[in-house]
Amino acid sequence: MREETIKEQAHRLLDSLPDSATWENLIYRIYVRQAIEAGLKDSNEGHTVDVKEVRKGFGLTP
Repeated sequence: MREETIKEQAHRLLDSLPDSATWENLIYRIYVRQAIEAGLKDSNEGHTVDVKEVRKGFGLTP
């Protein structure tokens, strides 16, 4: 199975928006998608921090 191209992904994203969508709606969807993809890439590459360390850094440990 071949990977979907960016152009195909963009068409699918546009098609999923309602006819009343604004440029702001489109930009938001693109931003969210990029953020999710970046997070998945970081996770797959092992660039994560244990939740206990994060909680400790914010002073949220019991």
